Amino acid sequence: MFHAATSSTSGHNRAPLPPNQSPAPGAPSAGGPRRQQKQQRDAFFDNAKYLAIVLVAIGHSWEPLKGDSRILEAAYSVVYAFHMPAFIVISGFFSRSFDMRPDRLKRLITGVAVPYILFEAAYPLFKRVVAGDPGQEVSLLDPWYLTWFLCALFVWRLTTPIWKLVRRPLPVALGIAMLASVSPEIGNDLDLQRVLQFLPYFVLGLCMKAEHFQLVRRRSVRIASVPVFAAALVVGWWAVPRMNTAWFYHRDAAQNLGAPWWAGPVMVLTMFGCSMLLTACFFAWVPRRHMWFTALGAGTLYGYLLHGFLVKAGDYQGWFDHAWLHRPLGEIFVSVLAAAAVTLLCTAPVRRVFRFAMEPKMEWAFKRDAAELARERHREKAAAVG
Repeated sequence: MFHAATSSTSGHNRAPLPPNQSPAPGAPSAGGPRRQQKQQRDAFFDNAKYLAIVLVAIGHSWEPLKGDSRILEAAYSVVYAFHMPAFIVISGFFSRSFDMRPDRLKRLITGVAVPYILFEAAYPLFKRVVAGDPGQEVSLLDPWYLTWFLCALFVWRLTTPIWKLVRRPLPVALGIAMLASVSPEIGNDLDLQRVLQFLPYFVLGLCMKAEHFQLVRRRSVRIASVPVFAAALVVGWWAVPRMNTAWFYHRDAAQNLGAPWWAGPVMVLTMFGCSMLLTACFFAWVPRRHMWFTALGAGTLYGYLLHGFLVKAGDYQGWFDHAWLHRPLGEIFVSVLAAAAVTLLCTAPVRRVFRFAMEPKMEWAFKRDAAELARERHREKAAAVG
């Protein structure tokens, strides 16, 4: 739940799962890279982002249906255990070179903060119109539905220079997540529970190198991932009546879920281990070569934010209430429809239409960087001399 992926070391492309310079969230990513940047893209990361955003859309389409099927509930739990962690790990990986340089701060504002503000206002207004709920308020402090990820990515990116200074960043991030899980007083402002409980996945991405992704792309790992996923589905089926699926959302403290306080830290560590195992298995099956959907990986931010309107429209209008949709064939139909819809929303025509909201230029809002002006003057002098 969102940039262009470069081949190995730095992120100069624009594009929930994304390079740190790009304007859109890490994993979901925005499109529009230049010709030279396209040549630098690693198909593996674009493929991973596209497949993950498809799982996000399918998971959201399952929410109104899963209560009638224990199997679907188990599949839902397994998908929710790794799809956002996978996005966030990639976001952290392509945020490694983020610093407080003016051009990168500008991209952070235009590619993350501005879309957050626009969609945080758009979703409640959409509910007012479609659901006929005039009482729905717009609040920039309470992320609504999908916008929490933009808020979290903004905070994570800003803290990147700090994590580069810390000697053991991952244990520290896990400690922060564990403390958040026993702190119900944090409240809902800026969805800080999710920001803090998902933080270790972002920090892990910051700590990773390209060769770490190579390790999970070996044939032996791909074969081993099959029984791992099968076991996860069995465990998910067993846990349906025994576990609150809200643990997968990372948005509540243990006390909010009716659990003892010590369950929070235990679940943070347990969920982190399970999520990383399933994320590694997911990466093992992501194609390395260019596929028909590879280019769509550059538009996952669009698919991420826009598919929410379709899911919410179906919820408000009662589309999921039809009895046949709650049977196996209906659930398959909804899954295929969700995958097709989010695929369409990642395509170039849709990105052109909504680029004003996802990748605004906003040159009028920023001062010109002194270093950039000096470089331009130097180029002009060199051209004049030449």
